[in-house]
This record gives sequence, structure tokens and C-alpha cells, in this order.
Amino acid sequence: MTTDVHSLVGPYALDALDDLERAAFERHLRECQSCRSDADELREAATHLADGAWAVPPPRLRDNVLAEIRNTPQGAPSSPPPPPARTGRRSHRFSARLAAAAAVTVTAALTGTVVYAVQDRRVRHEQAVADAAQANDARIRSILAAPDLAVREERLTSGGKVTVMTSQLRDAGVILLAADAAPDPGRIYQLWSIRSGTPASVKALGEGEATTVQIVQGLPGASEVGVTVEPAPGSTTPTTPLDALVSLT
Repeated sequence: MTTDVHSLVGPYALDALDDLERAAFERHLRECQSCRSDADELREAATHLADGAWAVPPPRLRDNVLAEIRNTPQGAPSSPPPPPARTGRRSHRFSARLAAAAAVTVTAALTGTVVYAVQDRRVRHEQAVADAAQANDARIRSILAAPDLAVREERLTSGGKVTVMTSQLRDAGVILLAADAAPDPGRIYQLWSIRSGTPASVKALGEGEATTVQIVQGLPGASEVGVTVEPAPGSTTPTTPLDALVSLT
């Protein structure tokens, strides 16, 4: 217990005392009108300062701030000379405690602002992903509904099949890969469009993936669609022999 029991009014109002200190200080409060007034005013001020701070700061942050409050000397400054002892000591103590409460509350408000910004960015990202998925679905439906839709299909050597649907009117196509299982660890499926004998990567699936639906703009201009099994994360040229080759002509 500190030798100046009056200096505990701030930590008491901020609930920073241990059980023994709290019990001793509450006995002191029954006898000290000045400390009772300080405690009541500090609690009221902290309540008003907290208005609008909707998020709680991390527990360790609060503990660190309160530790600094308790370790900061609370005596009156040596210069200029203090006003009458009782009134000056109370004013200085109250100002110091009020500043400490303001620091805790402002930190909470700033933390809340950061949390809100992170949450808002996550919500916007999720909304963008959902919007993109809806647009992709609408595009697929448009291609599959084309009156000139051509559908071609081949079996995969590794098991499963690849289906290629193209529309000259839409100048686009959809590749549907439905393998029986994903390749061995460290290897992936990769899709290719082949034009005039030159392959171009359409999509490299992730490890463990066995199915995909991929829209390819301009696919009717290709002569073939190929599927290969490649080392992850994919290759710049297809590994032969191909797992499947779909002719579009």
C-alpha cells in the first residue's frame, strides 16, 4: 500500500486496485469526504468521455495504461508554489486522474476506429466476391443459353471427363472439368487453349482441386482444349502426354 492513501483515488475509480488495496481504500473513503468527491467526479467524467467509444481495447493495453498510472508520481509540482494544501492537492490529483481516464478512453476510441475499418474492408471484400460470383454465374448462363451452343466432351486418362461448350454468337466458351480425384500431392490440373498449334494456359487449379468451371472469352477461335497434370503451381508449357484433348473443329 502506498504511503499516500489519497493517491489511490484514481486507480480505485478505474478499478485498478487489488482486493486488499480496494478494501483498505474503501475504509478510507468512509472517513475522507475529499476522496469520495474525487472518486465520484472521476467516474462521472470517465463515463462522459467514453460516450461513442463502441469497441473495447485489448486487455493488455488497458493493463499497461493502468500500470503507468500507478507508477507515475502523483505529488504536487515543486514550482510554482501550490495553493492551500487540501484544495491544491485535490485539484492536482483530480486533474491527473482525469487525464489518465481520458487517455484510456481515447485509446479505446482509436482502437474501435481501427477495428471498424478492418471490419468494413472485410465486408466490402466479401461483397465484391459475391458480386463477382453472381456476374460469373450470369455470364455462364448466357453462354449456355446461346442458340448456337456446341458441346464437346472427352474422358480424362486419369479418370473423369472434361466438357467444352462454345458459342460463336457469344464469342466465348465454358470449360467444365470433373475429374474423379485430384492429382497426387505437389501436382495439379491445368487447362489449355490451343490456337494454330500454340498452347496458352487458361487456368491452373490449386492442389487438391479436381473440378472447375472456367469461362474463356474468344474460345471459339481456338482449335483445341487440353488438360494436363503439372507440378504445382503450374507450368508455362503443357507436359505431354496430355490427360485429355478436346477438338473444337
